[in-house]
Amino acid sequence: MAHENIRGNILNVRVTPRASSNRIQVIEQPDGTQLIRVYVTVPPEDGKANDAVIKLLAKELDIAQSSLTILSGHTSRNKKIRML
Repeated sequence: MAHENIRGNILNVRVTPRASSNRIQVIEQPDGTQLIRVYVTVPPEDGKANDAVIKLLAKELDIAQSSLTILSGHTSRNKKIRML
């Protein structure tokens, strides 16, 4: 994933829990937006997958985990995450 200045932006994220490995894939949509697919190995129980998504995105973007906030989709595979 490119390390560009996207602070303040909202990331559209599609999460796949119980994946074989933790990884991130960026997909260019036909409308020009980007969908970020995040694969995590943990199950979607008690917020474990959400925590893993935030941790993985923060590491990839080289920012603090506290800079990422899930705005919507806490119990869904589709999430909107704000970067502060």
